[in-house]
Amino acid sequence: MRRAITSLAALCLAACLALPAGALEYTIAAPGDPEYGDPTSVEPVITADGGAAKNEDRSKNAARIPPAFGSPSAYALNTGAYLTPNLAPGGQAVTGAVVNGGSAVVVTPGTPLPSSGGSSTVQTSTGFTEVTSDLSYSGGYLATLKIPAVGLSVRVYQGTDSKTLAKGVGHFEETSIWDGNVALAAHFLFNDTATTEIYTLDLGDRITLTTKLGTRTYRVTAVEKVSETDRSELVPSAENRLTLYTCVRNQSAYRWCVQAVEV
Repeated sequence: MRRAITSLAALCLAACLALPAGALEYTIAAPGDPEYGDPTSVEPVITADGGAAKNEDRSKNAARIPPAFGSPSAYALNTGAYLTPNLAPGGQAVTGAVVNGGSAVVVTPGTPLPSSGGSSTVQTSTGFTEVTSDLSYSGGYLATLKIPAVGLSVRVYQGTDSKTLAKGVGHFEETSIWDGNVALAAHFLFNDTATTEIYTLDLGDRITLTTKLGTRTYRVTAVEKVSETDRSELVPSAENRLTLYTCVRNQSAYRWCVQAVEV
């Protein structure tokens, strides 16, 4: 019996080995010319009239978290905190920034750089104007800020400490005073009455800033509520813009942030 089983197994194995090799071969037809799509961050956007949209960053870097439903800025265009603040368009290196060779370290305005003689020099760049003594008026202020839409006209002083903000609007010392991004802060001057609450500004409202270097007019592009610790809008900018910060009534953990660009 055992011999019979062994013989039968040997015959089966021999039959399998005797099959032609082609019987075990198979092929799978792959789809022709597969399309994997273009990167969405550089893909042109076609408008309704058939033309291409302007060269704008439409990747996730420009995405914003919508403001809370029912908040004053809930329905304002381009409001809300950036989804990735460190990658946001406003947080990137400004045009004209200096890159230190292969190390690719971006040098922002005001950064000390070692000179050939061993001492440090300050690297300047477009989009930044340093505050100097000759830019102060006799009253000790740097500028006059006017927002006609809320009936506000106030002087701007250097610094953002409590003593300075008690006098008027304060200027963030690390930001420009003329070219680039001028960032200002105020306490209740921006929101103590119904006529001066800057979060009620509409997109397109005008703001003027007058310094010894001249007068510039800006238009409001964003009104948003941000965290108290959010200072992402203080970065230098190649374009001339104005950034205003003020506290939110009864919400100490938040600040109103208004951004405007030169007209």
